[in-house]
Amino acid sequence: MNRFGEMHCSIAQAVSVVGEPWTPLILRDLFLGVRRFDDLARDLGVSRNLLTQRLERLMAAGVVSRRPYQERPVRYEYHLTEAGLDIVPALMVIMAWGDKWATPPGGPPAVLVHSCGRPFTPVVACPHCGGPVTADTVTATAGPGAAPGPGTWVLAGGLAPG
Repeated sequence: MNRFGEMHCSIAQAVSVVGEPWTPLILRDLFLGVRRFDDLARDLGVSRNLLTQRLERLMAAGVVSRRPYQERPVRYEYHLTEAGLDIVPALMVIMAWGDKWATPPGGPPAVLVHSCGRPFTPVVACPHCGGPVTADTVTATAGPGAAPGPGTWVLAGGLAPG
């Protein structure tokens, strides 16, 4: 496990699972319906060894599952679990950031369409008032797990914010 997994911080814990290079793109492809190992390797242009490592870590973390689709020889498809499906909205927000601040030549490569049939750009909103969630509208306070240590000194009161 990397150093992030040792931090008492929800962001660090999440990054230890889904923050390795290639992992968000593997999750993206699984969301888009790319299920088979060879198809994932081809679409991503990633080495088979690295793809195997990332898929094994995602399966160990409960983010991805594999199901056999052929018996002789045994071959598998990969699917997002409930935890994997729950990361998809965060990937969409990262995509929206990329569309705004790091757009590839020619414009965004994908457009998201909601089940209502309309294209949209993801936004994070408060579930109570519907207002936008931004760095200017949110304050973080110590939660029940705020213990002094790497990644939580500020929230635990052991380090004054700069």
